[in-house]
Amino acid sequence: MVAPLPQSVLFCCDHNAVRSPMAEAIMKKFYGTGTYVQSAGVKADMEIDGFSIAVCQEIDVELSRHRSRSFDQMEDWGDDLGSFDLIVALSPASQRRALDLTRYCHLEIAYWPIMDPTGLGETREAKLVSYRNARDQIIAHLLERWGDPTVLT
Repeated sequence: MVAPLPQSVLFCCDHNAVRSPMAEAIMKKFYGTGTYVQSAGVKADMEIDGFSIAVCQEIDVELSRHRSRSFDQMEDWGDDLGSFDLIVALSPASQRRALDLTRYCHLEIAYWPIMDPTGLGETREAKLVSYRNARDQIIAHLLERWGDPTVLT
């Protein structure tokens, strides 16, 4: 049974350059703007990954304008992590950080173990296959949790 869409979701991973930006953008594409969706990383020390941009373009999801941000930057900018209905951690490090930052908040933290494609593949095509696999894992989790897209894609 699919869950109702929450009012707000934060996706998080290690650098906010590959997995969490893909999850943020794909969720917005699939389910529209009725849910406030953001993403963050444990660190924000990398720009958005070009392979992530490429595999998202294949499914008509725009990612090139994404700017990486960390949990700390979000808090500095006034975002209260405790105000999200759901935090979805896509890596073990981000799950630990989210649990630590929200230990006094009553909110759900889900863990979706999405493979990190950044070190996989020798050739461009092999790298794209790894990134597509990560993208498709994210899509599978979205569909399992919230069902078919509500926005025509």
